Amino acid sequence: MTRSISKLTSLNIAGLWLVLLMSFATLLTPAWAEVGIEAPALVLKDTPFSVTVSRDDPAGSEPLWLQLDEQRYPLAFENGEARLDELTSQADTLSLTLVNEAGDTLAEAGSVAIAGWLSVVPALTAIVLALVFRQVILALFIAICAGGWLSYGLSGGKLLQSVLDSVNVHILKAASDSEHMSIVLFCLLIGGMVGIISRNGGTVGIANHITRFVRGRRSAQTTTGLLGTAIFFDDYANALIVGNTMRNITDKLRISREKLAYIVDSTAAPVSAILLVTTWIGFQVGLIDEAIGQIEGFDGSAYAVFLDAISYSFYPILALLFVFMVSLSGRDFGPMLKAEVKAVQRRHDAPDELTDMEAIAEEANIDAKPGIPHRALNAIIPMTVLVLTTLGGIWYTGMEELGHPAEYSLRDVFGNGDSFTAMMWGSLLSTLVALVMTQAQRLLSMDETAHYWFEGVKSMLLPITILMMAWALSSVNEALHTSDYLVSVLSDSLAPQLIPVSVFLLSAFTAFATGSSWGVMGIMMPLVVPLAWAVLQHHGLAGDPEAMHLFYASVAAVLAGAVWGDHCSPLAETTLLAAMASGCGLVEHVRTQLPYALFVGVITTLFGILPVAYGVPWWLGIAVSALVMATGLRLLGKRAEDYQQPASEPSGRPAIGGEAGIKQIS
Repeated sequence: MTRSISKLTSLNIAGLWLVLLMSFATLLTPAWAEVGIEAPALVLKDTPFSVTVSRDDPAGSEPLWLQLDEQRYPLAFENGEARLDELTSQADTLSLTLVNEAGDTLAEAGSVAIAGWLSVVPALTAIVLALVFRQVILALFIAICAGGWLSYGLSGGKLLQSVLDSVNVHILKAASDSEHMSIVLFCLLIGGMVGIISRNGGTVGIANHITRFVRGRRSAQTTTGLLGTAIFFDDYANALIVGNTMRNITDKLRISREKLAYIVDSTAAPVSAILLVTTWIGFQVGLIDEAIGQIEGFDGSAYAVFLDAISYSFYPILALLFVFMVSLSGRDFGPMLKAEVKAVQRRHDAPDELTDMEAIAEEANIDAKPGIPHRALNAIIPMTVLVLTTLGGIWYTGMEELGHPAEYSLRDVFGNGDSFTAMMWGSLLSTLVALVMTQAQRLLSMDETAHYWFEGVKSMLLPITILMMAWALSSVNEALHTSDYLVSVLSDSLAPQLIPVSVFLLSAFTAFATGSSWGVMGIMMPLVVPLAWAVLQHHGLAGDPEAMHLFYASVAAVLAGAVWGDHCSPLAETTLLAAMASGCGLVEHVRTQLPYALFVGVITTLFGILPVAYGVPWWLGIAVSALVMATGLRLLGKRAEDYQQPASEPSGRPAIGGEAGIKQIS
């Protein structure tokens, strides 16, 4: 017992001495020993990157340098941190060393380095594979794996790891984002609501009412465009509501799913981008405010800049106009004309070979229960609840964000609202209202209501899977600094008149490659606004009323280019949602919409942005561009009905002639 106590006492004394020695050593350690280097995990050769150095040295008396490629950069610390921007390297493996005046190494960090052009490979791989093989999920999966492998510097030993990372890193990261999950829940709840109102006869009732006013294919397309313009507050809600509402009507009138998806897609984002009370406003104004904060002596508010820039948002305005030109004229060209001819010639009893989300939409096509009345109010009221609750939720969250001040306008309130939360509120309440109305009228049993709610939810699983993978690819692009590479390559010194068109093209290509219009705006706006002002200052034009249109046009070009790139890209969220809600295959939607988007985009560039940059009034640029679009549609477009076969079915409907009509326009 005594020996045990003695042994325990000896251990305690030894531990005490150890603690004292460690404390003494800490006191002797120089303050600059506690340092750290924060470097990106991956850098692009010849593309600028940033490094942050931190140290726990309140006195800050010891000068330090960061060594890169045998070159030293002095560090200026503020609050214990020093940041170096615009660093570049050509080395295959980046080695960063922190040294003191005596040349002692205090800290080291390393990064993988790859050629800048490789950062574009995953996005282009996804686009090419999706368009060639029409297998979107496989294309996205291969692109994600390729991006993961690039992030490891194409190391042979990391190939399998990059495949495994596709799920447990990239897709998991996309699923962990709260805003992404808000969209997923919104889609699922909307799908469930649509399942209920389809089975209880509500959607059939709407179709019956609308068909009383729709006299044919043109008026149905125009009605779809007007509905898409009316639901202006959010592009996601727009696509889901309009596509699901009009799909059965356009099917009955033999309007192709591709045409419906085009009208939905080309009204959703453009109308949300340019109207004054939408979920886009707060994001855009916030970016502009941050950007003009970098400009010394700039006199003007961010919201005023946004309002002045709307007049120069040529692509969203002209895209909306072209939708109604196509709808009212009944003319189409390119792959869209082939799709319309196929739809016109299709027999009602002829089976079609469906692919992608067309097949999902057909499987999820829920017919009204036989023997019950088809009341339009059973669909109109839940949809109205969805719209009003979403708008009210945006207003409420905006007021909460601003602290209920009386001096803020409705635009300010909507600009600061939380659209994701509001959309979830709206979709949940609309589902509950649909359920209560169905039960109150005894149209379906509770078991039937639950079953068809799940059927509606099930129809969303494929598009949500694709959406998740598209988000994962966007995360990969961010890790590979794809946007930084594109900006560094394409944003050289410019003449003032060429800034808007250069920004428009750069933003469009970046959105096309990354599939994210909001991501492009978040990257480009802080760069473009100071750049445009600096170029104007260099030429003595900053603040000149005669030259400020170049500044506003540059701001608008970021937004317009992002929307244009989204319309051309199979990776874009709104493109996917429009295809999903319309029951159209994603690849088919992109193939048919792409010529229209390019047509409007090229005319926008040549007859809108460039002439206005050189002094033509903005309204004249829009008018001339609209005239050129109308003329081009007149020359290129043909009516699908002109290829209809003269023979008739017993029912009196025109019969189809196989592929004959389609071959005539090939």
